[in-house]
Amino acid sequence: MSAPRATAALATIATWNVNSIRVRHDRVVSWLETHPVDVLCLQETKATNSQFPTSAFEAMGYRVFLHGQKQFNGVALLVKGGADDVVCGLEGDDQARLIGASVGDTRVFTAYVPMGQAVGAEKYVYKLQWLARFRDLLAQELKTHPNVVLCGDFNVAPEPRDTHDPARWEGGILCSDQEREALAAVRALGFHDAFRAVRPSDIAFTWWDYRAQAFPKNHGLRIDHFYVTAPLLNRIVSVVVDREERGGEQPSDHAPVVLTLC
Repeated sequence: MSAPRATAALATIATWNVNSIRVRHDRVVSWLETHPVDVLCLQETKATNSQFPTSAFEAMGYRVFLHGQKQFNGVALLVKGGADDVVCGLEGDDQARLIGASVGDTRVFTAYVPMGQAVGAEKYVYKLQWLARFRDLLAQELKTHPNVVLCGDFNVAPEPRDTHDPARWEGGILCSDQEREALAAVRALGFHDAFRAVRPSDIAFTWWDYRAQAFPKNHGLRIDHFYVTAPLLNRIVSVVVDREERGGEQPSDHAPVVLTLC
C-alpha cells in the first residue's frame, strides 16, 4: 500500500540520533507526546525494518518509512500525513545511512554520516567518499526540488566554536580539515546552516560523550545539523536543541534538534 500524498506545508521537523530505537523506544514516544512534530528524522536506529516499533508510532498518527540494518546504523522518517517518492541509501552502499522523501512541497533527507574512526583510517576514507557521493545525489535532486531540508547526525563539527574545547578537538576526527571541506562541498550546492542563520553567535552542542561526566560539564560538540536551501531560509522561525532530553535515565548521547518553519 503506497503512502498518501502529503499536501500540508511542513512546519516542524526534528532530527535525533537515538542510539538504538529498541533501547530508547519509550523515550521517543514520550518525547513525541510533548513535541508532536510534523516529521521526526531518526538516525542510528540499530534495527532492521521488522524490528522497528512501527505500530507505536502509527498509533500516534505517523507514517513510518524505514531503511534499517541489524545492530548498526539505520535511519527512519516518521511523517504526519505521509510522504512521496521515498529513496533509501546511496547506490552501491550497503550501510543504512540515508533516507529521503517529499513532504508537501519540501524534499527531506536525513543522514547518518559515517563517524570515520580516526583521521587517515580506512573508515575515514569511506566517510569522505560517502559525503562526496551524497553531494552527487543532492546535486541531482536540486534539479527538480528547490525546497530541500537536510538533517541528521553529520559527525562533523563545522567550526572550532562547535566544540567545547577547540585545542583538544582541532585536527582530530570530527574536526579535521578534510571532513569540514567535504561537508562544505555539500553546503556549496546551495544549502544554509539553519542554526547559524537564526543564531549566528550562539554556542550550543548536540552530542555529549557518555564518559567523563561530559554532559554535566557541557563538554559537547555540535554535530547534528539542519541545512536548508535558499527558498526555505526566510521561513525559519527557530532551531532549538532540546538539551533536557539528553538527561535522565538511559538517554541517547545526542539531543533532539527541532526546526520550525512558517
